[in-house]
Order: sequence, then structure tokens, then C-alpha cells
Amino acid sequence: MKKKNVISKNYLEQIPLRNPDIDWTSDEEGAVTLHIKNKGVMNKIAQKLFKKPEVSHVYMEEIGSFLWPHLNGDKDIVALGELVKEHFGEKAEPLYERLAKYFQILESYNFIVWK
Repeated sequence: MKKKNVISKNYLEQIPLRNPDIDWTSDEEGAVTLHIKNKGVMNKIAQKLFKKPEVSHVYMEEIGSFLWPHLNGDKDIVALGELVKEHFGEKAEPLYERLAKYFQILESYNFIVWK
């Protein structure tokens, strides 16, 4: 039986970048809100028939709001982790496991792209 060559991304070496198609705002406390445009035929139908919104709002939690402005393509996840550890301390532990999963989730929703 032939072994499949499974390539696993090492997320700690990846450089995340905010998806340029997503608008976002930050309030005076630093809480970030993503504004996701609901595009496509099915979304248009849902907007007309079921009064669904044209724009959905995603409210980032505390660590996500801290990270989001730093996702400009300059830092890999290790460098971002150092910033998080410096700012949040032990509250962020287990740091890199959480960050790897967090960025996998952001990628699955197309909130970020990789540089």
C-alpha cells in the first residue's frame, strides 16, 4: 500500500494578512468589528425573501481585537504570539496552540489570507 504524502502547514511560520475584501472598524476601547458583505445569488435571494442583511457584523473577542490591527503581513504567528504574551501574559496560555487554532478558524471563514 502506498503512503500518502500529507503536508501539514506549520502555522507558526505563516504570515497572516487581513482579507482586503473585508471592511472593519475599531471602537474607542479597541474592540474590532468585521463587516462582511453577503454577496452571491443565494444571499441576494435571502435578502429579498427573508429580509436578511446585506452586511453581517462579526464582533472580535479581546485577543482577536488585539491581533487584528497587527495582521498587516509584517509578522508571522510567532512574532504575533510574542505581542500577545507581552500584552495578556498568562491569560493567553497555552499561547501557540490557541493561536494556531485561531488562525485556522479565521482562514476557514476567509477573514485572512496568507502572505
